[in-house]
Amino acid sequence: TGQPFCEIARSTSEDIELALDAAHEAKEAWGKTSPSERANILNKIADRMEQNLAMLATAETIDNGKPIRETTAADIPLAIDHFRYFAGAIRAQEGSIAQIDHETYAYHFHEPLGVVGQIIPWNFPILMAVWKLAPALAAGNCVVLKPAEQTPASIMVLMELIGDLLPPGVVNVVNGYGLEAGKPLASSKRIAKIAFTGETGTGRLIMGYAAQNLIPVTLELGGKSPNIFFADVMDADDEFFDKCLEGFAMFALNQGEVCTCPSRVLVQESIYERFIERALARVAAIKLGNPLDSSTMIGAQASQEQLEKILSYLDIGRQEGAEVLAGGERHLHGGELAEGYYVRPTVFKGDNKMRIFQEEIFGPVVSVTTFKDEADALRIANDTLYGLGAGLWTRDASRAFRMG
Repeated sequence: TGQPFCEIARSTSEDIELALDAAHEAKEAWGKTSPSERANILNKIADRMEQNLAMLATAETIDNGKPIRETTAADIPLAIDHFRYFAGAIRAQEGSIAQIDHETYAYHFHEPLGVVGQIIPWNFPILMAVWKLAPALAAGNCVVLKPAEQTPASIMVLMELIGDLLPPGVVNVVNGYGLEAGKPLASSKRIAKIAFTGETGTGRLIMGYAAQNLIPVTLELGGKSPNIFFADVMDADDEFFDKCLEGFAMFALNQGEVCTCPSRVLVQESIYERFIERALARVAAIKLGNPLDSSTMIGAQASQEQLEKILSYLDIGRQEGAEVLAGGERHLHGGELAEGYYVRPTVFKGDNKMRIFQEEIFGPVVSVTTFKDEADALRIANDTLYGLGAGLWTRDASRAFRMG
């Protein structure tokens, strides 16, 4: 709706220190818990989440703006499964011993790092938090976690739900802005590792902070993922081709706020006109609406800031001479959604050198161009700063392996 729905504490560097105090106080006892005990706790968390799936899905939809059908069918079930996966993984963890010679033995065993920092993005608030939380907890680490300032609420709902299952101090949540909370956490000498998912520029800063303290860092950053459609996808109008059209339309999944979504599409020029006609028809069938309506397929962007960024790229595309094949504007709902952050799924046709092809927009926008042959497709696909993900659509398995 574009209106405030809650208030969250704004953490500062002092709050980061308090959270680190709590984590360090808890780390010795938590690190010494047996793998089976940690696994049991993770499974209890998964069970608690499953029992409250609808509530968590609703909280995630309200916090982020994504459709309830996605949070109910994907985000929260995947988060639950992640806890269960690492509950099993830690029980299977083993050390080893080897005899080097008659007098020398080598052995290794696994120990927790201690206290780790985690900074979460706003596109999948609960799921991305769990991606980091579950393995860290399974390994016996204590966590100081900072959600994105755009989506601080749903992770708090999760913590209220499962907090009694974890010893005090094992998980500590600090909400706040990047400079006020994120930087003090990432640059702290009191963490043994920092994990970050988010924008590439911020990732460079996080890596620099980790390098200064000589600690490990895990980064998952931006993408401009190409999807390549070869002419043979249209050899038949069958289930496979329907999947190709579905793959094209995935650029609008989660309002396009997915780092691996097909934000660039390359279509072999011999089928371009026929293919794009069918693809645009699939895009036209995407239903925009209230994210809490189970029939809605695309909801609201996560913030006013992100809405403005997307709209600015729509202007940039036009200024560069790209052709707008679909969308290209803000979507204005009536009633209580009138001030919401909605964008029509947008399809541009242009050249790979344009900014709309080269820069991550993180919205329901796809940039389409054509290619002649395999070599041309590879040249265009790899002409990017990013390398996070890609897709290849063909009926020729040999080509798929060759191109991959």
